[in-house]
Amino acid sequence: MRIVVKLGTSTLTHATGKLNIRRAELLCKVMSDLKNAGHELILVSSGAIAMGVGKMNLTRKPDDIPSKQALAAVGQCELMYIYDKLFSEYNHTVAQILLTGADVEDPGRRENFRSTMFRLLELGALPVINENDTVATSEIAVGDNDTLAAIAAVNIQADLLVLMSDIEGLYTADPRKDPDARLIGEVHELTEEVLALADGAGSELGTGGMVTKLRAASMCMAAGCDMIITNGQRPEDLYRIAAGEAVGTRFFGKTTGGDTL
Repeated sequence: MRIVVKLGTSTLTHATGKLNIRRAELLCKVMSDLKNAGHELILVSSGAIAMGVGKMNLTRKPDDIPSKQALAAVGQCELMYIYDKLFSEYNHTVAQILLTGADVEDPGRRENFRSTMFRLLELGALPVINENDTVATSEIAVGDNDTLAAIAAVNIQADLLVLMSDIEGLYTADPRKDPDARLIGEVHELTEEVLALADGAGSELGTGGMVTKLRAASMCMAAGCDMIITNGQRPEDLYRIAAGEAVGTRFFGKTTGGDTL
């Protein structure tokens, strides 16, 4: 399979913005093993700004755009150094791709992106994609890395997008507030009922939330690509996902058909 894996900030870092070393090492190990098994892996990684916060020993993520851009410049170097080091231990080569909204909105630049991605996969590289936060002045240019991951998955004709976040999947209610909230295992259609379940923002260091994840699901489903939301605290679940087991919430692409929720 061709699998796009999106790692959220809360998956990669501690609340301090410092790297969660144990989890990052396990994620890279599992992804390398899946690649060894013959799957094509593409990584969409959040965390540049958060790691910049940690690298500069700040206590919180700033609100102003220039500071965010500066921290992204610092954190992106750190992030790619870590990925290069960890994946190299398993003999895999990473390739950095930084995108802005204009890169995917303009037909010519979008085609260049697609051509580069396909060639990287042919060469056996593991592309690591992030929004170019150092020059992007508005997060809605692409939206967030959930949306960016969906854009990447659709454009490179991925079989599956996996969003690894700080939640198990889509629930019938907010599980942090409602003890009776039930995990929804499968979604075959984004009905008004499903869309109404999106509530709240992401973590303090991140930018995502369930709204952005359902937006990503809509894009993938329309293109015939499945999408899964799962908890990034268990990187080994990627093995189960690749094997077709039920993990988190799976949104089925239109080509697979099926009933509504």
